[in-house]
Amino acid sequence: MVGTAEGGAERAVRRWVDAAGGRLVLDGGLATELEANGADLNDPLWSAKCLLSSPHLIRKVHMDYLEAGANIIITASYQATIQGFESKGFSKEQSENLLTKSVQIALEAREMFLKEHLEKSTPIQHPILVAAALGSYGAYLADGSEYSGDYGEAGTKEFLKDFHRRRLQVLAEAGPDLIAFETIPNKLEAQAYVELLEECNINIPSWLSFNSKDGVHVVSGDSLIECATIADKCAKVGAVGINCTPPRFIHGLILSIRKVTDKPILIYPNSGERYDGEKKEWVESTGVSDGDFVSYVNEWCKDGAALIGGCCRTTPNTIRAIHRTLNQGCHKHQLPVA
Repeated sequence: MVGTAEGGAERAVRRWVDAAGGRLVLDGGLATELEANGADLNDPLWSAKCLLSSPHLIRKVHMDYLEAGANIIITASYQATIQGFESKGFSKEQSENLLTKSVQIALEAREMFLKEHLEKSTPIQHPILVAAALGSYGAYLADGSEYSGDYGEAGTKEFLKDFHRRRLQVLAEAGPDLIAFETIPNKLEAQAYVELLEECNINIPSWLSFNSKDGVHVVSGDSLIECATIADKCAKVGAVGINCTPPRFIHGLILSIRKVTDKPILIYPNSGERYDGEKKEWVESTGVSDGDFVSYVNEWCKDGAALIGGCCRTTPNTIRAIHRTLNQGCHKHQLPVA
C-alpha cells in the first residue's frame, strides 16, 4: 500500500504518470457500456445494480476499456452506498460486501487482462490501476442533485461525513490503488471528504474531481478555485480535477486549478450532453462526436493535464482515440514540476 503522509499521495500519482510515459489514460462511461451490453439500469442504484444482477458485464466493460488503452479502470461503486443497498432490503453486512465486490471485480479484470497479454507474449509494461469510485451524496439521491449541489436540509458537513464514512472505509479496505471522489458538486462535500481521509487514516492515494456547467464554478455555484484549494491542502489527495463536464469548458477549468495547486490534474469530461434530472436521462444531440472530443486532447495536454479519460456517454472507442492521440505526441508537452 502506498503511504500518503507528507505528500506521499502526490508522489505516488507522479510515479505512475512517469511510468506510463507522461500521461495516464482513464477509462470512459461505465453505465453507457453496461447498457450497450444489455443491462437495464433503470434503478436508483444505476450502474451499481449490476453488482447484484450481472457482475460479469461489469468485468467485461472493465476489460474492454483496458484493451482500448486505459491505464485506470474505475469501479462500479459510484452510486453504490450502504444506505442505497439497505433500502433494497440488504443487511449492512451484505451492503458492505457489495461495495467490496465492486473493487474485487475490477481487480479480477486487471488480473485477467495482464494474464492474457502475458500468455500472448505481449506483456503490459505500463501501469494498470484500479480506482474505487465514491460518488457524491447527490448520486445516492438519484434525483440529479449531483448536477446542482443542492442538498437541502442534508447539506451539513457532519451529515455528509456520517453518510460517506463507512463506505469510504470499506472501499479502501478492499485494496484498490486509488480512491476516486467523483462529480463533487460543492465545496462542503469536498471539505467533508478531506476531513474523512484524515479521520479514517486512509493510506491510499485519492483524487478529488469536481463538475462544472459554466466553466468557472462547480455546479453549486461555489468557486472552483476554492474547491481545488481544499484538495491541494490535503496530503492524502494525489490529484485534482474535473469530470462529467462538457469538453468545451475543460481548458479554462484546468487553468483555474493550476492557479492553486501543483498536484497532477485529471480530466475526464462527458460527451457534452446535458443530463435531465427529472426525466433521468441524457438529452441527445447536445454532445460531441468521438472525433470532436479527442480534438481537445492536445490542448488539455498543453494545459498540463496528467490523467485524461472520459465520463458519461464516452465509450471504449473514445478511450482508444485518446490513447492513440497521446501516443502520437501529446506526451511531449511537459508537465508542471512539483
